[in-house]
Amino acid sequence: MKKSFLFITIIFTLIIMAACSNANNQGANKQQKVLTMGTSADFAPFESTDPSGKIIGFDVDLANYIAKQLGDKLEIKDMKFDGLVGALQTKRVDVVLAGMSATEKRKKNVDFSTPYNRSGEMFLTLKDSKIKTIDDLKGTAVGVQLGTIQEEGAKKLQEKINFDVKPLDNSTTLIQELLSKRIQVAYMDKSVATGYIQKQGLAGFDDPTSSSPGMAVAFPKGSKLVNDVNKVLKQMEQNGKMKELKDKWLKNQ
Repeated sequence: MKKSFLFITIIFTLIIMAACSNANNQGANKQQKVLTMGTSADFAPFESTDPSGKIIGFDVDLANYIAKQLGDKLEIKDMKFDGLVGALQTKRVDVVLAGMSATEKRKKNVDFSTPYNRSGEMFLTLKDSKIKTIDDLKGTAVGVQLGTIQEEGAKKLQEKINFDVKPLDNSTTLIQELLSKRIQVAYMDKSVATGYIQKQGLAGFDDPTSSSPGMAVAFPKGSKLVNDVNKVLKQMEQNGKMKELKDKWLKNQ
């Protein structure tokens, strides 16, 4: 009888422990927050869609690592680049990772992390183009992506050199317009431009006039996430994870 009673006691104890463990796991899952990331998935190698429609890229891997370190689940919202700052201001997203440069103008409306990448800018042309320097831009149509640092830079440069600035929705459209000769030059981030040079057989030259402030994670003004994300970025620089991501996505750039 004692053995029987002991056996029943053990079984009962195991059932209680399993129930408690399950309850704890459910509680842990309920506590996990969702980190909503806004991006514009037309900016390879930072963010683009693969053949299955999945959003991939440097910024996606970076955001996934940050979310994991914060104990959050990442959710990605794809939208037009020029709508990303507004999405932060209305708090439709918690963060933006979209190859966004931390310009002084943007800092008036959103907060930024420490920079995680600096690429610079480049002018893209067709292979046989006679446009080789910024002085050759005179009288041309220069395409830029709406809301980008390149749009700001082109308008400043336009004050010194007479050319037309043609804002377009995304980098894919920029390349289509260039290939169809509706614009003579596409002005974009150097890392992105280098990828198009390799894939499309285009030519290009660096913009010697601008100094990019660097890409950073953007947040709504006053976000408590800024310090936490900065800590993760610093940790990634120290443990080699940032280099690992750059070797994976930006090595050829």
